[in-house]
Amino acid sequence: MFDRESWLSLLPFVVVCLAIAGIGALFTNSSVKTWYLQLRRPEWTPPTWIFGPVWTTLYLMMAFSAWLVWRGSNWTAARFALLLFAIQLVLNMLWSAVFFGMRRIGPAFGEILLLWMMIIATTVAFYSLSLLAAWLLIPYIAWVGLASYLNFRIWQMN
Repeated sequence: MFDRESWLSLLPFVVVCLAIAGIGALFTNSSVKTWYLQLRRPEWTPPTWIFGPVWTTLYLMMAFSAWLVWRGSNWTAARFALLLFAIQLVLNMLWSAVFFGMRRIGPAFGEILLLWMMIIATTVAFYSLSLLAAWLLIPYIAWVGLASYLNFRIWQMN
């Protein structure tokens, strides 16, 4: 389907997405085993061990999605969609900083809603360029939707 050079061009997208994940993890890891576990959380809260595999999978899907848009479109067509993608990546990282780093649950809820809307905007922009790229972001929308509701409930309960 793709030649070796095409696959190598995917690497920067993977590196950037995993770097954002790593930066977010710097904020998360210091708080998740202490502060986060002391918070009152809804009974349906996913176990902490599931977040790493889910987020890793989502970041890889995001990288592949952005790469499909970049690879399959001319720069003029892809530029706006990839700008939205970059903005949502930064917002993703910032949520970890606000929620776990600053331990500001209320502001984190506002931030994650902005992130969720930006992911939807990115998906819509990707849809016009690559149907597969848009579909690859649907699990991300769902997971951040769940995370948004979880953030809201934790805010209410604490």
